[in-house]
Amino acid sequence: MDAADGKEILNGYVGHARRFDEVAARLRTRNAEAIPFQGPLRELEQEPTMREIEVLQLISDGLVNREIGQRLFLSEETVKSHVRHLLAKLQARSRAHAVAVGFRRGIIG
Repeated sequence: MDAADGKEILNGYVGHARRFDEVAARLRTRNAEAIPFQGPLRELEQEPTMREIEVLQLISDGLVNREIGQRLFLSEETVKSHVRHLLAKLQARSRAHAVAVGFRRGIIG
């Protein structure tokens, strides 16, 4: 996945959130209730470490595990471990989803 793919996926998530807000606003004008969108329960999450955030930022820049390892002076296996922890902590289904969650939560920019 390159940076353009990540940006396209992120734009998809932003678009979904915008459409949800628009529908909720229309329902409010009709005195109907919309169930508010809530992310995953914070109690179930742990915050990513600084190293995991560095890895997430490099993923968002389009780097693969080998390149991230070279940049951070880590083995590729250590990078894979950081990525697994990130996916679990952010409750993300993929690297791209983790980047989208990171942007949405302000973890990376």
